[in-house]
Amino acid sequence: MKHYDVVIVGAGAAGMMCAIEAGKRGRSVLIIDHAKKAGDKIRISGGGRCNFTNLDAKFDRFLSQNPRFCISALKRYSQHDFIKLIEKHNISYHEKTLGQLFCDHSAQDIIAMLLKEMDDAGVELKLKTSVKRITHDDTYWITLDHDEVTATSLVIASGGKSIPKMGATGFGYDIAEQFGVPLTDIRPALVPLTFSDETLDRVKPLSGVSVESSVKHQKTVFDEGLLFTHRGLSGPSILQISSYWREGDEITVDLARGQNIAEKLKSLRGEAGKQSITNVLARLIPAKLAHMIIEQTDLSGNLADQSNAKLDQIGNLINAWTIKPAGSEGYRTAEVTLGGVETSALNAKTMEAKNQPGLYFIGEVVDITGWLGGYNFQWAWSSGWVCGQVC
Repeated sequence: MKHYDVVIVGAGAAGMMCAIEAGKRGRSVLIIDHAKKAGDKIRISGGGRCNFTNLDAKFDRFLSQNPRFCISALKRYSQHDFIKLIEKHNISYHEKTLGQLFCDHSAQDIIAMLLKEMDDAGVELKLKTSVKRITHDDTYWITLDHDEVTATSLVIASGGKSIPKMGATGFGYDIAEQFGVPLTDIRPALVPLTFSDETLDRVKPLSGVSVESSVKHQKTVFDEGLLFTHRGLSGPSILQISSYWREGDEITVDLARGQNIAEKLKSLRGEAGKQSITNVLARLIPAKLAHMIIEQTDLSGNLADQSNAKLDQIGNLINAWTIKPAGSEGYRTAEVTLGGVETSALNAKTMEAKNQPGLYFIGEVVDITGWLGGYNFQWAWSSGWVCGQVC
């Protein structure tokens, strides 16, 4: 039986970063994952180019019962620190939009960098290896598929339940419960929203149509793209708002962000008054959407035939479409899991459980969930880094 200073469960972004930092300190480190390869979520992220951080990774872009919990980690290991690391490895990158940074070539560049850093730090990696049982007396006993190891420090970096087809499970939450570390409610986040059958009957012809939108839930608003799907709504604005939305809530959608549709139509009466209202509206928004809106209002005729009240009605349906989603696509397509290990149960400077010495939780398993756009990777780097300084 082999003893390690640190055993890390989960060879994702947070786990690998923690392993690197602990290894640099001369700690003997074993990192375990049941997957065939390390960094599976890194590999598929950003369309295969990995949106590895965001230039604006501030604490107010994270959801949590205590959103200020992440401040310490984000300050001690910031987006600029991670950028320095990838520049050290000569990985070229670019800003796509809204501060989102992507690899120019491939997400595999990030994985190769982390594996190289782990190798240089003397970290041992065991893949295709499952943890069967964990117990603790004066040390942690970790029973694996075919052997058992012990550790002074145990780090849980196993992620949440999102994307189960990649092997995601609730393992980290089970370990938290085993050792009396409290959890918040968990649910899918950054996930497409779905419609009831009745609503789908109306909007199904719009599947594949995309618009620049503004999506609002209570006081929270996101101005990004929206995509109609065969089951509901997706696109960046919808994924963002899904982290705030709860079943039974309504959202308000501006399907023509930046345009006051009613005023535009009124101003076009002079030059296009003899054209059909549908055709004129199709100048301003996608034709399929224009046809659906006019059908809903039961209007016909030319633009000049429409009263101001009717044009205001059209404008309201487009600029302030209020809809009540029936649900979400769930963990199957969710990019992250919202909620997790309660931050009140952890030390913000070390990520160690307050009630269980030597037990640490980092990354997605913790109740810290970032916006879409590289924020969740930055939380993984930051929480893994701070843990690696002490575990």
